Amino acid sequence: MHDNIIVFPKRNPQFIRPQNPNNQQMGEQIHSESHEPFTTLLQPTSTTETESTITTVTADDISLQPSSSSKLPFRSRKIRKVSSTATPGGSDGKSEPVPEDDLLKGGNRAWKRNAAQSTAALPTIVKPLSCEGELDVALRHLTKSDPLLAALINTHQPPTFDSFHPPFLALAKSILYQQLAYKAATSIYTRFVALCGGEAGVVPDAVLALSPSQLRQIGVSGRKAGYLHDLASKYKTGILSDSSIVGMDDKSLFTMLTMVKGIGSWSVHMFMIFSLHRPDVLPVGDIGVRKGVQFLYGLEELPRPSQMEQLCEKWKPYRSVGSWYMWRFVEAKGAPPARAAVALVDGATSEQQQQQEQQQQPQQLQLVDPINGIVNLG
Repeated sequence: MHDNIIVFPKRNPQFIRPQNPNNQQMGEQIHSESHEPFTTLLQPTSTTETESTITTVTADDISLQPSSSSKLPFRSRKIRKVSSTATPGGSDGKSEPVPEDDLLKGGNRAWKRNAAQSTAALPTIVKPLSCEGELDVALRHLTKSDPLLAALINTHQPPTFDSFHPPFLALAKSILYQQLAYKAATSIYTRFVALCGGEAGVVPDAVLALSPSQLRQIGVSGRKAGYLHDLASKYKTGILSDSSIVGMDDKSLFTMLTMVKGIGSWSVHMFMIFSLHRPDVLPVGDIGVRKGVQFLYGLEELPRPSQMEQLCEKWKPYRSVGSWYMWRFVEAKGAPPARAAVALVDGATSEQQQQQEQQQQPQQLQLVDPINGIVNLG
């Protein structure tokens, strides 16, 4: 058997391409002038020849000096240019540099996409109904979307949303009016305002300065005194403020206000409609609105709160105005529009509690009326 021996010139390293007809793995040997160790790369080849030819290197061209790890050939790393742009969220809380390759090739696309989604998810505050022309837009929409409601719109005068009180004052008034007849609540509210030095003086510091005994002297119960102090405390600590309340979207506002003792879902809905003039609020737990929907659509039973969303879907995004007409509709039928809706215990009551109180007080017709009473909250 013959060996083919090929000698490399010392100054010109050469590559030897092995020929292996039987698909055997052979080496590709590299030799340099400095006699540094060479690297063997295995490459399978195939040919039609019947004999195997093994290519080697002469012993004179191979350095016998033992190799060291420091002299092992290595593949040079690609130098990546670092951009000054940084992304937040490093493990140590500091910003980390982002390679420019990633910026150009889309390495931070996910970060950009998340930022865009966060921006898109920011709540958008719609125009209040007190803005010029907004109520006309609402009436045209409701007339077009619901023919049955259109008949009521043509029958009754349009609502007015032109009054405004600071949110703190409106919320304090809402607490004072709970569970009371309208005349009694108005009397207590008048004395409360006088105790604070006028409506302009109804501020968190002034309310916190009033002791429970002072409030009891003007007819405010101990429980309601605690509610007023809790509201003022949340303002004092910065959890709530007039500016933040005006700027919140409906969902966030509902969550934040129901954290206040004595303010439940019904109170928040009334506050959003008649004080902030929000256009798309549906008080699903209000007896008057539910009764109006029953009359409007000829339902055999009073719709449950869970059914109200579906029944009034066509009113969006002006369900506040639709609710206002439901109160007017029930009032025209001769029933008190919100007789039981103001029965608030710790800010909220169940449907059963409302019905029980309505049965126990059938002759008490001067409870807070969303049309005549709560409308004055703002």
